[in-house]
Order: sequence, then C-alpha cells, then structure tokens
Amino acid sequence: MLSNLKNRVRAHLINYKGWSTKRKIVVFESDDWGAIRLPDITKIEEYRKRYPYPKNPYLKYDSLASEEDLNVLFSLISDCKDNFGNHPKLTFNTVVANPDFKKIKESGFKQYYYEPFTETLKRFSNHSQSFNLWKNAIDEKLMYPQFHGREHVNVPLWLEELRNGNQELLDAFDLGTWSVPENKSSIINLQASLDWIKEQPFTYQKDFLEEGLKEFQTVFGFCSKTIIPNNYIFDPNLNTILKENGIKGVQGMKYQKLPLGNSSNGKREMIRRYVGDKNEAGLFYLVRNCVFEPSQTSDNYDDVSMCLQNIDNAFFWNKPAIIDTHRLNYIGSYDEKNRDISLNKLRILLKKILKKWHDVEFMTSNELLDIIEQENSLL
Repeated sequence: MLSNLKNRVRAHLINYKGWSTKRKIVVFESDDWGAIRLPDITKIEEYRKRYPYPKNPYLKYDSLASEEDLNVLFSLISDCKDNFGNHPKLTFNTVVANPDFKKIKESGFKQYYYEPFTETLKRFSNHSQSFNLWKNAIDEKLMYPQFHGREHVNVPLWLEELRNGNQELLDAFDLGTWSVPENKSSIINLQASLDWIKEQPFTYQKDFLEEGLKEFQTVFGFCSKTIIPNNYIFDPNLNTILKENGIKGVQGMKYQKLPLGNSSNGKREMIRRYVGDKNEAGLFYLVRNCVFEPSQTSDNYDDVSMCLQNIDNAFFWNKPAIIDTHRLNYIGSYDEKNRDISLNKLRILLKKILKKWHDVEFMTSNELLDIIEQENSLL
C-alpha cells in the first residue's frame, strides 16, 4: 500500500512541470536494438556454464532480435491502430555497430574496430533476413529507428581491461561478447559507453557520436533526430556535437546522469529533466514517464495495470505518455516464454489503451519532437 502511494507521488512529480498538450499521445521508446548482448545461440550453452546463474535479466534474454522475434512483434503491432490510423509503432533506439572481435584481437587489444550491426546480423543464427524485416516494418510504419549509440560498450575501459588480462572479459570476448555479470575491477558499467572517471576521453566520445550518427544515416538512409545515451549517462559538453550532427532532441528518464568524472565527491551527479525542456545547445528533452518492462519484473507484478496508471497520470497533467520498454522483453531466442509473456501483456495493454482513450494517438519519438519544436517556434 505504501509502495503504491510512493509510486503515485513519483508519477505526479515527473509530470507536473514541462511541456503540455491536450492530445492523448502515446510513444513507445525501446532501447538496445542492434547491439550484441548475449552471444549467438550456438555459443549460449558455453556462456551459461561460465555464468550459470545471472541475476540480471539482460544476461538471461537480451540479444540481437531474430527473424522470429521480429515477425511476431511486428505482427502484433500491425493488428492495432488508433482512430487516426496509426499503429503503436515502437521507436527502435538502435546501436548501429558492434565490435569486430577478430580485428581487435589481432591488434593485441590495442586498436578498436567495429562493423555495422547489419553485418553482425549475417553471422548470427536465424538473423540473415532480419534487416529486411526492419526495412519492411519502417515502410509499413510499425517502427522507426533512432540513435542509441555507435556501440553499447565503453571502448576505452574495455580495451584497457582486456590488455590488463581480465580473464572474465577475455573469456567473454572469445564467445563474441563483452557482457559479464559484473566487472569487479571497475566501478563503471561496461555498457555505459560515455561514462568516465579520471579524464574525459573527449576525442573518443566525439568520434563515437559523429561516426555513429554518420553510420546511422548510411544504414537507414535518413538522419536521426533524437538520441538516447547508453545507460542515460551523458556529459552536457557533448551537446554541441549532437546539434552540429543533426540531433534535435534527447530521450531519457527524469534524471540525466552525469559521468562519474564530473563528480567532486565520488557520487554520480544528476540533472532533473522535464518533457519539452530545452538545454543551452537548443536540444529538447523527451522524458519517459511510463514503464512497461515485463522481463524485469516479478511474476506477480501487474505490468499492464501499472503502465495504465502511468499513462493515466501523464494524461491527467496533459503530458504525452512516453513508455520505457527495452528490447529484452521481445527476445525469445534463448527463452521463448520470455517473449511470449511480454507480447501477451503488450497485446492486452494496447487493447486497454484503445478502449479507455478513444482519442489516443500513437507516435514515435521524432514525431513527438516535431510537435514540441513546432509549438515552441510559435512562442
């Protein structure tokens, strides 16, 4: 009872400030598409032997989406439409590249090389046609990609650990991944590409953003308007680089996390954000105020009801409902039950949204940003 009350209070605190609209807008923002997390299915048993009981659900389920994963997800989305003819299309926040493990090893872990995620897909089992499914889904307005990073690994830290002989990371490297339950030798999460401690690797981070955004345009044929930084960690001194490379909005949670290196006391600093806020570089913020993460909750947690409560609170404050829902919910390559449970809950959620709010409008992050920009320009 007390926990539920606290959640309701938190929801009000997210939504009471910021840009407002009378329109009932729902956006699904889904992170991590394109990135390796777990290795290919042919190596998963060996991975499980080394890391037999991962508590982290990302190390149970998350990896590149197979053809079957994509087919069942897009089939579900295509069956739903709002009264304006829009499907509940997901914003596919995409990592556009993965490490080229062969070249990195040949360099003695001294140089970093990457490949487009479309090339990675070709080497994974049951993934050879996956990108064609992406392209079809874009054309059919079932999803729309946005930029999540060049890759989803902190390259300077990772290479340093590999050169220093971190055995767990070396073993994982041989399986084609960087993901281990915990890298005990560092307080920085390897997934946080833009985090740092001692000195900001500014040149690397600039290249990470510029090369990643260029690769995004090469792969998809259009520029990304928004970015969601890996693990929500981002230094404000990079905002001008984003703007110079076509980014107009930053997705995120209610707090923007700053790199540990920005801290004076060893504790991570955070900046409160509200939807529609504009930073000094002229970038707008999109703030997630709803959660739908069935793979990360307990069996007795009512994901659908809680998400509907989040949406209801957003609409109460005349805010768009921006739903946080990561890729791992829709992956069944290693556990079909995981995917099936999530999709069933998503189906129920969508039906209840359409039944409760007849004037709901499904949008992607870039479409919502266009509306915020347009209204801001009239002020």
